[in-house]
Order: sequence, then C-alpha cells, then structure tokens
Amino acid sequence: MDVEKSFRVEKTELMRSFLLTDQDQDALQRLEEFNHLMMKYHAVIREVTTKLEILNDEFSHSKRRNPIETISFRIKKPISIAQKLRRKGVPVAVDSIMSTLNDVAGIRVICSFVDDIYAVAEMLIQQDDVRLIEKKDYIQNPKSNGYRSLHLVLEVPVFFSTHKEPMRVEVQIRTVAMDFWASLEHQIRYKNHTAETRRIAGELKECADVIAQTDLRMQALRDEVIKQQE
Repeated sequence: MDVEKSFRVEKTELMRSFLLTDQDQDALQRLEEFNHLMMKYHAVIREVTTKLEILNDEFSHSKRRNPIETISFRIKKPISIAQKLRRKGVPVAVDSIMSTLNDVAGIRVICSFVDDIYAVAEMLIQQDDVRLIEKKDYIQNPKSNGYRSLHLVLEVPVFFSTHKEPMRVEVQIRTVAMDFWASLEHQIRYKNHTAETRRIAGELKECADVIAQTDLRMQALRDEVIKQQE
C-alpha cells in the first residue's frame, strides 16, 4: 500500500472513530453489507436479462418475429424486504435475506401471445447454468382475483472478481393483456371488505376472464395467418 493510500485509509478510520459511536459503526457496517448484497442482486438481473435479450434476438432471426415485447426489472425496496422478513418471523438482517427471500430481484417479461410465454420460459430453463427453484403457473391456475402470469424462481451463477456465487431472481412472464389487467387492478384494488368492494372485485375478475379469452382468440388468429402464409 502506498503512503497516500495508507493515509486516506487511516484518515477514514480516524473520522469513523471520532464521529461514530460503536453502535453507529455497527449500523454503518450493516448498511455496507446490505448495499453489497443489493449489488449482487443487480448483477443477477443483468445476467438473466442478457440471456432473455439473446433469446429474443435468436428467435427473431430464426422465426422472423420477437416473442418478447418488453423486459423490465426491479429490486425490492428495503422497507418491503424488512416487512416480508418480519411476516416470515425471521430476523431483519442481511443474512436472512438470501436464505429466506427469493423475490428481492425481480424481472418482468411481457410477451405477445400465451404460447410465447411457455416458449421463452422453456428456452431459459433449459440453459445448463440456470437452475429452476420454483414454478407457479397462474395462467393454467389463475388466482382467485383473476390474476394470470407465469412465475419462475431461478438460480444463476454470477462471476465476481474473486469467486462465483449462485444468486436467485424471480421472473414473471405474462402477455401484454395480462400485464394491462394487473397494472390497472393494482391501482383500483380496495383493501377493505365491504359489499361494494366485493362487487368491484367480482367485476375485476370478470374483466380478467374476458382478457384471457381475448388472449386465446388473438393467438388463434395469429396461428390462422401463419397457416395461410405457409
């Protein structure tokens, strides 16, 4: 270590010792550990989004169309992480996050048609460095409120400067229509349980069923057009 770098390190340590109590320093250390973990989650998102983009490009070349419309992602907010850990009855600590939660890193893939969802999922899962941890098919088995989507929890190796580490990410794959319904349902959903809110919930469920039928009709029309072009 050169003299200038040594001085900077020593100065930083002196400032911490002077300005921070032991309790403050513990909190700062936990914050640094949390930020480091979030960096790892950002890394696994980049790994999986790159895989999805490559698959979309390859599909476009071989099939002359893109099964994926858009790809978006998010990292769960610290307050949401803490609340979920509490609900699960585990300590709110960095160590608990990786061992307990599978959805800190999330990717949403929007496809054109229902069969594209399963094609993209299969192409992703079959890669030899992707491990499927959990699969929930809310398309074949919709939630009671009408929600439809395919949820995958995947574990993917991420290569850092000194080691390789398996990281988990939740991938949600749905059609444009499914995403349209989910986005609006989230905005107008009520938390109480009055007769009026139950009526609204029932209408939302009917809308979800209509949209699901529209998805299938659009897919059938696409198949008909493809058949005529052959």
